[in-house]
Amino acid sequence: MAFLKDLRRRSRASFRTSDSSKDSSNSVPSQKSSSTLNSAYASSTPPSSHPAASSTTNLPAIRTNGTSSAPPVPPRPAALPGSNRNSMIAMSPSASTSAMRIPQPSSPFAPKITSVTDGSIVHSKIVVVSGEINEPQLRPMDGNITVHHDKDGYAFPPTNWPVSDSYFKALVYLTPGWNKLRFDFSSSKLSQSSNGSMQTHSSYLMLNYLPLNSAPPLQLVILVGKDSPCTFDATPARVQNEGNDLSVAIRKFRMAAHLWQAFTAEQMYRHKFGRRCFRYEEEWQTGTLSIRDWESGIQKNETRVHVVRCEHSVAELRDANLAQQNEKAAKKGDLFGIAGDAIRKYFNIRPGQKHYVACLLLDSHWDKQAGTITAHAALGGGSDDLKLAIFGSHALQSYPSCIEEVVPAFTDCTKTDTNFVANDCNESGSSWEAANIGIGAHLHEVGHLLGSPHQENGVMLRDYVRLNRTFCIREPYSTRTKSPGMRVCKQEDECGWHRLDILRYRYHPCFRMPGDELPNTADDGIQYYGVDGGRLIVLAPSGIAFVEIRIDGADLCHHWSEYLNPDPRNAALPRQVTLNEADIRAKLPEDKKKGRISLQIWSGSATNVEIKDLGEVLSQKNIIVLPPVKLAPKQDEGMVMSMMGKSFGDKRQGFKGKKLGASSMDGSKPQEIILQSCIYQSKLLLSVKVWAGAALDGLEFCYEDGSTQLFGKTGGSSAEFALDTRRGETILGFAVRAGAWVDGIEFLTSTGRRSGMYGNPNGGSLHTLMAPRGYQLAGLSGSCGPWIDGLQMIITR
Repeated sequence: MAFLKDLRRRSRASFRTSDSSKDSSNSVPSQKSSSTLNSAYASSTPPSSHPAASSTTNLPAIRTNGTSSAPPVPPRPAALPGSNRNSMIAMSPSASTSAMRIPQPSSPFAPKITSVTDGSIVHSKIVVVSGEINEPQLRPMDGNITVHHDKDGYAFPPTNWPVSDSYFKALVYLTPGWNKLRFDFSSSKLSQSSNGSMQTHSSYLMLNYLPLNSAPPLQLVILVGKDSPCTFDATPARVQNEGNDLSVAIRKFRMAAHLWQAFTAEQMYRHKFGRRCFRYEEEWQTGTLSIRDWESGIQKNETRVHVVRCEHSVAELRDANLAQQNEKAAKKGDLFGIAGDAIRKYFNIRPGQKHYVACLLLDSHWDKQAGTITAHAALGGGSDDLKLAIFGSHALQSYPSCIEEVVPAFTDCTKTDTNFVANDCNESGSSWEAANIGIGAHLHEVGHLLGSPHQENGVMLRDYVRLNRTFCIREPYSTRTKSPGMRVCKQEDECGWHRLDILRYRYHPCFRMPGDELPNTADDGIQYYGVDGGRLIVLAPSGIAFVEIRIDGADLCHHWSEYLNPDPRNAALPRQVTLNEADIRAKLPEDKKKGRISLQIWSGSATNVEIKDLGEVLSQKNIIVLPPVKLAPKQDEGMVMSMMGKSFGDKRQGFKGKKLGASSMDGSKPQEIILQSCIYQSKLLLSVKVWAGAALDGLEFCYEDGSTQLFGKTGGSSAEFALDTRRGETILGFAVRAGAWVDGIEFLTSTGRRSGMYGNPNGGSLHTLMAPRGYQLAGLSGSCGPWIDGLQMIITR
């Protein structure tokens, strides 16, 4: 106790005020209240971004008069003047309270940011910012916006952006943590300052850049042939001014990738999902996003672009491209497969791993005589281990290589010289239009990589020919539309991702944010049951996100239903959803309401299941009549009726769920059983004997009276799972591993017990079969050949 008293005296004496200008360094605080010390300590700490109610203390309780009590929690005080204490971890914009104060706009003509709120958290290094000057409708004016970073010497130099009719757009570069940005507006239409210089009107914006390092990155790859000179198509003037070697290609591809990211983050925000976006792998290298960094050799953490040499020559790549375009070509090949093989080898992708890669084919070349682009393919998709998007470099000369070149690149009306470069699809008649096609079409393939099909509008329907409007306030003359251009490109004039693309990306692993609940990747299946009344019950462990409704014969989806919670504080998805056929058909046009409908159901783990014919799932084919409930001897009928809500002798219906397995083995025959315990009240299920080897052979249900029921066949070895009947334990469902057939099965019981997997625990994929709320297990249906190759669960009320 003497030691503790001495320690208390020392700790009290060690407190100092944070103002070094006052002569109080040797004073000991009064012993009136310990909260005085706590208040002084807290006042120099920047306000936390978390609510006070959610915080807890790990300080030991203070003993007073022999009793233990927690120290009083003081109210949050105002900041002390002159405080200079810096917090080690600050979620606020700055550790200094004076630096946190954002100056008020200097005049009515100070830029007003409309696209992002002050203090927002963003997840991309480059952010699209748009706004207006004063009241554009009252006094439209042109001018210039200069964006300054508070760390100009290190982060990024000032950049200039045009103002048209009082509207502007800009790209701002951010460093991790808080970024203080100043926007200066100047115009010749406004009065000049006393010294004759143009007067500036300033406003400020604070943004917190939080990189997403826990999500898988979108890798950037430039693929070249084994004998490639590593150059790309460019006019002589371009070659002379900026070059066309590999280093220039890397800079341009990197800048294009950041435009993809900024565009996607802005689209996600407009759809109320925050500024989610995919991320890139970074490494410490010479910066290229600013021309100053490149020219001065300043090193930064920049997006990495991998250069991969494949095992094929440039001539072989061109032949493979021609073979893809001409089925009768003598030399067959596949650029997508060639790129995939080279990338798998480069990254050494192991079983179970998954990579997402956007690949630029550097050896693409415009062949004027043949009128085609060789060694080029626009494809996106992939397999389980590699999701890949490939595109050629034939428009690369028109790309910007840094932020300062974005506006010049998207306003360059230089006519495309087809003696040296391609006019892709006759939509790239000028340099800025070629940049749209190259950057936008590659983004289209990235959309396929991320799982998007073609849509009714947006990037996935070639709407990327307007990609420039997201980054520039003006649009010049278009050779594609023969239109004179636009003075102001407003939000409604821009292209975008379709809503269905946005819904896919919300739950895509590449868009995962720190606060998101991690999906159960071991079981990401979706199950469904067609029940009476034209209703479809859908279940998924990770929740149901949305359902696409497709009309028979339609290539695009025009109707869908969403099940997202609009409250951002509770983003949980419903794990069970009931769809009504009448409600689904009501969404369709009158001439399509009676046609065949297919559904694609998406879960919160970005998995989906397709129902090719809703009418077939809801038909009598999947509804069976169950025997009526039979009374056990000496059992009170009134009591059982009140318990079950049924009259004895009433017919009941059973409903078959989603089928696992293909039922395609030689000699496969249909099988079906209704559990006796579901019919007879006297039947008590004691155990299940499982017959299995490398796959599941059969299930034998054993009852108290010695009778059994066999689904499948006996074979392999047997094991028995016993139920705890003293606790009233019953089987609620199954965890099944299945692919073309059923590999293994696990029993899930009413007491929360799991039996463990019988059969092959690594075969197929995992599916959980459970009865929906208000229903129970009634039996099993499926098929059996050499072993069980089809399985459905039958449920009843």
